[in-house]
Amino acid sequence: MADSKQSKWNVDRLPALTGRTVVITGANSGIGLTAARALAGAGAGVVFAVRDVQRGQAAAAQVNGDVEVRRLDLADLGSVREFARAWEERPLHVLINNAGVMMVPQGRTADGFETQFGTNHLGHFALTNLLLPYVEDRVVTLSSGAHRGGRIHFDDVDLASRYTPVRAYAQSKLANLLFTLELQRRLTASGSSVRALAAHPGWSATNLQSHHDKAAVRWFMAVGNRLFAQSDRAGALPTLYAATQDLPGASYVGPDGFGEMRGAPTLVGRTEAASDVEAARRLWTLSEELTGVGFPAGVGVR
Repeated sequence: MADSKQSKWNVDRLPALTGRTVVITGANSGIGLTAARALAGAGAGVVFAVRDVQRGQAAAAQVNGDVEVRRLDLADLGSVREFARAWEERPLHVLINNAGVMMVPQGRTADGFETQFGTNHLGHFALTNLLLPYVEDRVVTLSSGAHRGGRIHFDDVDLASRYTPVRAYAQSKLANLLFTLELQRRLTASGSSVRALAAHPGWSATNLQSHHDKAAVRWFMAVGNRLFAQSDRAGALPTLYAATQDLPGASYVGPDGFGEMRGAPTLVGRTEAASDVEAARRLWTLSEELTGVGFPAGVGVR
């Protein structure tokens, strides 16, 4: 990207999106809502895929444009399947896997998986594969700089014997990047033109950081939000960039500032662990076994 501040990409440079349909998980608040507002403003039809329909409707009422609210609980594979079954035979241009939980106390999803791995990764894994026959353009999955501290504990992905909120979150965010890598490999092998991309928002002031079980950590995150974080409007830019710009498959977008904490969207790097092709395949196989959902037959054949 050019060095000139004026040339850096921002929301004003979104293309016209009239006639395109976008699904955003967790669109009722934070970056999801900000992205929904921008995409609808550019003419896209935006589906809010949210756990709490009432909150989703209240959020959608703040957005000018073509918006719709549907229930989706990523921590319940039954809800994920229900959402996918209800999708009409109509194109879905962009799926944005935005929703997530961050550094929550140890818990389990409706299907018995560790909450962060089950929600952030497995829920989106199942949703993406179930909707993939309808996707015409791309899948954007939100990761985090926290992936740099992550490791996939294949022998214990639920971290039953070594759970910490930070370890579980980092594992789930690394899983998001490995999922994107393997999804792109499968799309390419099938001859599909659909692209899988990932993005992260840097340090953005949202309510995501407020659920740690330790008060000291919640205090630190609150202070950091006030002193260092960028707005949710700025934090949504990598998502919007990944969702609308002509980028190679498996690209990873984040802020261009120091430590990738804030700034304009650009292509960013990832750890060696997040680029491990064999680990990505292994995680995919495990995810299929855990969810009962796999890469759909016929993708790439139009």
